[in-house]
Amino acid sequence: MNASSPATDVRTLLRDATVLLGDRLEAELLLLHVLGVGRAWLFAHADDVLPDASIAGFHELVKRRAGGEPVAYIVGQRGFWSLSLEVTPATLIPRPETELLVELALERMPKDAAVIDLGTGSGAIALAIASERAEARVVAVDASAAALDVARRNAERLGLQRVRFGLGSWWEPVAGERFDIAVSNPPYIEADDVHLGEGDLRFEPVTALASGADGLDDIRHIVEGALAQLLPGGWLLIEHGWEQGHVVRTLLESAGFIDVFTAQDIEARDRVSGGRSIPE
Repeated sequence: MNASSPATDVRTLLRDATVLLGDRLEAELLLLHVLGVGRAWLFAHADDVLPDASIAGFHELVKRRAGGEPVAYIVGQRGFWSLSLEVTPATLIPRPETELLVELALERMPKDAAVIDLGTGSGAIALAIASERAEARVVAVDASAAALDVARRNAERLGLQRVRFGLGSWWEPVAGERFDIAVSNPPYIEADDVHLGEGDLRFEPVTALASGADGLDDIRHIVEGALAQLLPGGWLLIEHGWEQGHVVRTLLESAGFIDVFTAQDIEARDRVSGGRSIPE
């Protein structure tokens, strides 16, 4: 597919792009981004002939996607929970399976809970919780200033003004504070995992993906510091790899957590483990 293609109407452009990309939805998302219209427009205007500039712009985006660049980075946004979030190459791309972490947190937190999201990235988890619990006091921290800027912009655009942001590694920005619930989707891939060089992962920040030889360095750090930061009866919930449920449960139990559990995602794979501190 190139700029000299005779395809100029919406239907043919999408057909050709779908053949090249192997994904109709991705082709639609790229064209919607170029045109700045909603998805319903595509069906009502399938026979419309587009301006040359729009066609050239669409061809360029399709070329980038065919080269492996994630659609979320190309269009600069990704849906998560009920939110549309800005994403950049400084942030991990939010994934549907992480919504389980939000669900589990909402089930366990009081309406006015003090919540911390460790390694917030685009702010997906923190902002999803804040959007559902207007009285909650949510803190979002990240070691990347660039990622934290994205999260702040998302909060401002969504009108979620009660979210506070902290720059630093894991618990460092909130030393001395205590929380009802802590959530995290930390890096948990082994540093030498071949998948880091494949697909969308090639374009995402490796510091948000990989964590030591066994993928557990950051999870260990989070667990080790958690009890000092949680209120009595407070919960720690961590997303992890599908083969890491047992070892994460062991880490939580060894640290002194009770009611330790692992929840599975929609594909019946271990996805989130958690436990709570001993109540008073």
